[in-house]
Amino acid sequence: MRRIYYKTLFLCILPVILLSGCNTFSDYPGLGRFYDSAHHWYDIKDVDKVIEPLPEKPVYDESEYLKIADNILLYQKNNGGWEKNYDMKAILTEEQISKLRDSRESDNTTYDNGATHSQLTYLAEVYTISNIEKYKTAFLRGLDFVFSSQYENGGFPQKYPDSSSYHKHITFNDGAMMGVMVLLYNFVYDDPAYAFIPDNIRIKAGAAFNKGVECILNCQISENGIKNVWCQQHDHITFEPRPARTFEPVAICNMESSEIVFFLMNIPDPDEKIREAIESSVKWFEDSAIEGIKVETYEADEKEFIYRTSKRDRRVVEDPDAERIWARFYEIGTHRPLFCNRDGQIVYSMAEVARERREGYAWYHYFPEYVLNAYGQWKEINSRE
Repeated sequence: MRRIYYKTLFLCILPVILLSGCNTFSDYPGLGRFYDSAHHWYDIKDVDKVIEPLPEKPVYDESEYLKIADNILLYQKNNGGWEKNYDMKAILTEEQISKLRDSRESDNTTYDNGATHSQLTYLAEVYTISNIEKYKTAFLRGLDFVFSSQYENGGFPQKYPDSSSYHKHITFNDGAMMGVMVLLYNFVYDDPAYAFIPDNIRIKAGAAFNKGVECILNCQISENGIKNVWCQQHDHITFEPRPARTFEPVAICNMESSEIVFFLMNIPDPDEKIREAIESSVKWFEDSAIEGIKVETYEADEKEFIYRTSKRDRRVVEDPDAERIWARFYEIGTHRPLFCNRDGQIVYSMAEVARERREGYAWYHYFPEYVLNAYGQWKEINSRE
């Protein structure tokens, strides 16, 4: 049995289980999959929140999975999906519960920041442990949401049914589409946590999975006939790279692409198109590595910004002994690392980014190294005479 576990730290966890069998969850489902959503609830100011966190932040223990699952049912909307940026383990007041129930007609449902697919994987695991029917019912209703949201070409948007602005794009940023694909992967490759799924739905999930893989391959950026990797978002019709938030321009995006390549590496018996996508991505990661620098985070005067309070700053420093590193964005055509401010202005060094975005966004990272470290094993397993 092959299984991909999706969590916020997907890129750090997946190398451990890459290309190998994996035990199922232990005594109770883990909560790491909800980290990003909880972080945004507690730390990011958002006027769209239905409820606010309590100052004391009381939460259920990981072992209290039935209470956490009941919370998840409270957050589920009538269309089957979930909003983003809440802590599923927070112990709620009666007033908070009432507000959640009153908001069930909201269609502000999304895959952003782990929403929806993380709740579905948790419910599946809880039902497998408990055999309590309400969790299965909620899971199947959420799965209907997943099927409804998929484009005919296989892509998944960031938000559904909201198709305004960049929300309609096929979205790899923050694990949106890939979180759904990991969910479907676990159906296709017989994760025992999904053994309760009826055969007709399993067949439907398999078709959705295959369409999703085809979409991923169609989105891979090609320049003068040479493929590299992916953008954070792609057009839901043409597959062309598209911008999202003002500081997320059209670009070659190594962070999100690392996650995609890991996913492709986990597909058994890959066909020639998948193999080509992996090989070309590995070459790009090697070619785009940056030597001799590192990013330092240091304490700074506390400053209040519109979405958050900052108590630190970041800078790039030269270091001949530093591990190779990658920029998050590379300019299509020139392959120069690029950066961006909230006003949409593109700059070519992190120092030119205003502090709020400089310290509040991952402009450099090491994720392609995980791909490169795993590539040899993948190559050996999938070698052909």
